[in-house]
Amino acid sequence: MKTAQLIQILSRGVPAVDAHAAQRRYAYALGCSMCVTLLLMVLWLGFRRDMAQAVLLPMFWIKLAFPGALLAGALVTAQRLSRPGARSGRAPLLLAAPILLMWLLAAAVLLTAVPENRPRLLLGISWQVCPFYIAALSLPAFVAVLWTMRGLAPTRPVQAGAAAGLLAGALGALAYALYCPEMAAPFIGIWYLLGMLIPATAGAALGPWLLRW
Repeated sequence: MKTAQLIQILSRGVPAVDAHAAQRRYAYALGCSMCVTLLLMVLWLGFRRDMAQAVLLPMFWIKLAFPGALLAGALVTAQRLSRPGARSGRAPLLLAAPILLMWLLAAAVLLTAVPENRPRLLLGISWQVCPFYIAALSLPAFVAVLWTMRGLAPTRPVQAGAAAGLLAGALGALAYALYCPEMAAPFIGIWYLLGMLIPATAGAALGPWLLRW
C-alpha cells in the first residue's frame, strides 16, 4: 500500500478542523477574564475620582494605548505560538514598537523638564505599588490564557508561556490605568512595563510545566 493511499484511508470520515477555533477560544478567554479583572479592580481599587476630567487629556488615552498596543501584539504572538511550526513573523515588531514609542516620548518629556521635576516624572507617587497592582490584576487573564494555550498545541513552551503572561499583564495594565492617577510618560514607560513583565516572566518559568503535551 502506498503512503498516499494510507493517508486517504486514515483521513476518511474525519471531520474538518474549524480554522477559527483557536481565535474563538482566545476571544472567550479574554472576554471572560476582562470582565473578572474589571470587577476585581472596581471592588479592590475603584475608578479614579477625576475620570471626567482625565478623559479630556491626551495623555490619558496614550496611557491606555500603551498596554492596549502590547495586548494586541501579545495576542498575535500567543496565537502563533499556540500552533506547532508557526513562525513568529512580525510579532516581535508588534511588541517592540509601542515600547520604543513610549520610551521616546518619555525621553522627550525628561529632556524638556527642569532637573528638579525629573524624579517626580520617573517615580510619581505610586512606583512602589504600581507593578504589583498590575501583576495582581493580571491573574484572571493569566490563568485563562494559559488554559486556552494548553488546549492547543504549543511546541515552544517557554516563549509561549512568556507571550501568555505578557498578554495577561497587558490586560491587567489596561484595567489598572482606569484607576491609576499617574500621567507621566516616564512613569508609564518604566513601571507599567515592569508590571506587565512580571506575569510574562512567570509565564516563561511555568510554561515548560503547564504547556507540556
